[in-house]
Amino acid sequence: MARPKQKNIVERLTGAGEEAMQRIGGAPGADKEMAALGSLPKRVDELQRSVRGLEKLEKRLGAIEKRLDKLEGKGSSGSRKTSSAKRSTAPRKSSST
Repeated sequence: MARPKQKNIVERLTGAGEEAMQRIGGAPGADKEMAALGSLPKRVDELQRSVRGLEKLEKRLGAIEKRLDKLEGKGSSGSRKTSSAKRSTAPRKSSST
């Protein structure tokens, strides 16, 4: 008697995923979710391109800041922080007391 070949974990997960997709496809309103899932790779690609563009801008900004530091006479004391961290402002004490 030949024993049936046992499925490995990848085959089991693939089968379960296909079954889940079929169940989701049969649910009411599932066409919208399926369309959103279908457009997800395109949206992720667009996001990756945007992030790459930001990295290029950060490099250019760093170079410009270094040039500005040299022009202002600060030398190479370090680069400026370009983060938009919230600055704390303490209330000023009046000197009229």
